[in-house]
Amino acid sequence: MQATPVLPKPFKHCAPSLRVLAAGAAATALTSSLSGWAMAQSREVRVYSGRHYSSDNAIYERFTKATGIKVRLLESNDAAIIERLRREGKNSSADVMILVDAARLDNATREGMFQPIRSAELMRDVPLSLRDPQGRWFGLTRRVRALAVNSSVVNPKTVNTYADLAKPQLKGKLCLRNRSSVYNQSLVGDQMVLRGDAAATQWVKGMVNNLAEPVFSSDMSLARAVARGECGVGVVNSYYVARMLSGQTGAADKTLANKITIKYPNPAHLNVSGAGVTRYAKNKPEAIKLIEFLSSPTGGEGYASGSFEYPLKGFGNNPILRRFGNFKFDGVSASQLGSKTRAAIQLMAANGWQ
Repeated sequence: MQATPVLPKPFKHCAPSLRVLAAGAAATALTSSLSGWAMAQSREVRVYSGRHYSSDNAIYERFTKATGIKVRLLESNDAAIIERLRREGKNSSADVMILVDAARLDNATREGMFQPIRSAELMRDVPLSLRDPQGRWFGLTRRVRALAVNSSVVNPKTVNTYADLAKPQLKGKLCLRNRSSVYNQSLVGDQMVLRGDAAATQWVKGMVNNLAEPVFSSDMSLARAVARGECGVGVVNSYYVARMLSGQTGAADKTLANKITIKYPNPAHLNVSGAGVTRYAKNKPEAIKLIEFLSSPTGGEGYASGSFEYPLKGFGNNPILRRFGNFKFDGVSASQLGSKTRAAIQLMAANGWQ
């Protein structure tokens, strides 16, 4: 069982982590309490977000310009946001909660943190596999769990599926992130749905036997290790390597990333970032409007592209993602992934995934 998350420092004093995003306006520090939000005279929507990309701000500003609704934003990691909402209960100021993993969305749903909503726009724009069947949360972007390959160590043509990672030929050449990664938990859950528990167990055992070194704490450190040849292949969300290639994380990372070949397994496991209207939302119509905008072709393309993710439909227009090529979705829905999380964690722990 994972430990209860410790609320990060930005939450200790609310003002530094809260931003008001209006059309043409920069982020503005608020007062020390979320209660200050209630003082606003214009329409607004209050968002707790597990996303932390500066590119999101431009999309919120576009939303404000189009609707006149101000976005008031609190950002941190998923675990801290869920814990904050849990503690606040009925007194929470949040109208929308945005999380970056299907399992976290499912956990929040099971705790009753979202309320079901009806929206013809969301039914049209969000595929069924990328939303809660009861309308409590909706996908906003898609994320692919990809294979990062160093072709000087492993021939990219020899790794085409997740199952290939367990082949004996890769002994001493595989790198993995630790089992506490929600992205890996969802990947294992995905394989349990597709292949059954017995096959998923043998797959995990095979990968553990192939490890080149101890597990990593982040996708970025793993990608760098692949680029340096410390591993021949690893599993990462593709947007990490895309950011490296873009230069966002520095010139050194850009040089390293050019040594990595990104391969999308056939078929590929998809995860999502998604949003729902909170149970005690005080600005429900505005909350629905924001989620509709972020999932729409107009708002969603920019929301995904700026963070090197994929929109809900198609492959987008980001040139770096185009370089990676297209992928074929394996068909496992986000709600199925969430339902497998606990079993996946147990399976990983029981078979040596540290």
